[in-house]
Amino acid sequence: MKLKNIAGLLLFGVFAFSCKAQKKAILSTETASQKSILFGKGEKITNTNFTGTAYLQMLIAADSLNPTSVGNVTFEPGARTKWHLHPGGQILLVIDGVGYYQEKGQPKKILRKGDVIKCPPNIQHWHGASVDTYFVQVAITNTQNGVPVWLEAVTDEEYK
Repeated sequence: MKLKNIAGLLLFGVFAFSCKAQKKAILSTETASQKSILFGKGEKITNTNFTGTAYLQMLIAADSLNPTSVGNVTFEPGARTKWHLHPGGQILLVIDGVGYYQEKGQPKKILRKGDVIKCPPNIQHWHGASVDTYFVQVAITNTQNGVPVWLEAVTDEEYK
């Protein structure tokens, strides 16, 4: 009888320890994930300048004192901007995920965390997430010479 009790207690202890370790691993993953988020996801973009689902967290709005806007954009897999240009240029800082950037007439570039893109003034381009991975960028846009000019949608052939 004592052997059954000892075996039962041992089995219960292993089970309890396993649950505690699993819970700790889950909490550790959640904490690491939360720490890796630099800026909030923001609000879902509802205008027609994007294909797919993207979110914007405005960090700095351009104004009369500083004509530069800064926004954190999160693209779900497959999401992208339309072709567009910036009269004052734009800088993209890749924060996370895998994305694409393409200037009109140039090959598409694959972007990864830590990459920086300098979009020259008045050059047509688009950017967004890869087919199967989300993409997070900080877009720094100079509006001194005007606001972005939105053009046609990026076709599936151009995207792929």
